[in-house]
Amino acid sequence: MTQIHPTAVVEPGAELDEEVSIGAYSVIGSKVRIGRGSSISSHVHIEGNTTLGRENKVFPFTCLGTSPQDIGYKDEPNRLEIGDRNIIREHCDFNIGTTKGGAVTRVGSKNYIMAYSHIAHDSQIGNEVIFTNAATVAGHTVVEDCAILSAFVAVHQFVRVGAYSMVGAASVVTQDVPPYSRVIGSRPATIMDVNAIGLRRRGFSPQVVQQIKEAYKTLFWSNLNTREALELIEKSMAPCPAEVQRLIDFFRSSRRGVIKKTADKWILGSE
Repeated sequence: MTQIHPTAVVEPGAELDEEVSIGAYSVIGSKVRIGRGSSISSHVHIEGNTTLGRENKVFPFTCLGTSPQDIGYKDEPNRLEIGDRNIIREHCDFNIGTTKGGAVTRVGSKNYIMAYSHIAHDSQIGNEVIFTNAATVAGHTVVEDCAILSAFVAVHQFVRVGAYSMVGAASVVTQDVPPYSRVIGSRPATIMDVNAIGLRRRGFSPQVVQQIKEAYKTLFWSNLNTREALELIEKSMAPCPAEVQRLIDFFRSSRRGVIKKTADKWILGSE
């Protein structure tokens, strides 16, 4: 049974599935759709063409579906789409897309978005991603599955954060973060090593982790340029494992360039 607090405002036209709860003083706009079993706490504001899937938990003072912070926005009816089983903590802010950026901001499923995080217009957030407190991604960013943004991380517009990577606290990222890496620092951010512990926790076998490490050695510690390094990795590991192929494809598809600066002490062999 859907439960709506007497002080909440649910505008006519809003679609609430079964077992949705709306807390005190929350405002749900007329074009909002909320999936079964989702919990909207008190003082939450959801507006615009915003869709939430099933079993999401949204905490107080969060704003979802607000206009993009883009001076070119002309009140187009663009969208915010959120998947299932996300936890969105206090004071978060997700904007809808812009027409020039595809018109849709997407957040996948099973993400943990901690307090004060910001997801800007046209961003594409994957599944099982963690935004630690006050992590911020600018417009048109892509954060792939299982990535972790630590507290106060800022990601520049159009940057991609690769799958299974981890960005350390207070980092400012202006180029693409390669999959499986650990990155920290700002202007420029620095690759510390492969996120080996995180990969093991996600079920990667020791063999695959070692293959990823070998690929990183070729990319960052050989005298080859990026094109030559990628070709050597493909040749030396043929048939190339899917996990390593993901890394290769990420480099080849980069438009902003991939972070290449490494720490003075490369701790690739450590755990």
